[in-house]
Amino acid sequence: MKKNITIAFMILAFFTLQSTFFQKVTLGGIGPNLMIILTSSFGFMRGKKNGMLIGFFSGLLYDVFFGDALGFYALIYMYIGYMNGSFRKIFYPQDIKLPLILIAASNLAYCVVTYCLLFLLRGRFDIGFYFINIILPEIVYTLAITIVFYPIILRINKWFDQPAKRSDPKFV
Repeated sequence: MKKNITIAFMILAFFTLQSTFFQKVTLGGIGPNLMIILTSSFGFMRGKKNGMLIGFFSGLLYDVFFGDALGFYALIYMYIGYMNGSFRKIFYPQDIKLPLILIAASNLAYCVVTYCLLFLLRGRFDIGFYFINIILPEIVYTLAITIVFYPIILRINKWFDQPAKRSDPKFV
């Protein structure tokens, strides 16, 4: 129960930070995607199921506040969480290279899918401009913020794995 409450709090906290603070601290109008960081991290740390669930609820929250169609972002984030869950077997907490690569790839996939479904279908074919001016800066900014938030997520994940301490005294 503590895990679920903590995860719900983290989703709300990351969403609030992304939609308030980091909207004011943009670089060239581009902000980091904290929901990708959270979804990807829990995907490769906790597995496919947890990645999917966190991705779904993160995307659903984003859909409710900013989406045009309910479920669009929920589906994208859910797939991102599932795909990152595939890397759980090769995840080592002390190595930061894999998380950075997976978060960058997840952010790239997110940006390409949203470009294809939201802009390309409307006849906006300038992928080069979109890639150089939006996708690449967002990935770099997200990776810079990942270096700050990843240790926090890792510490919370380690806290989840600690065995419950028993308060009952042992009888001899």
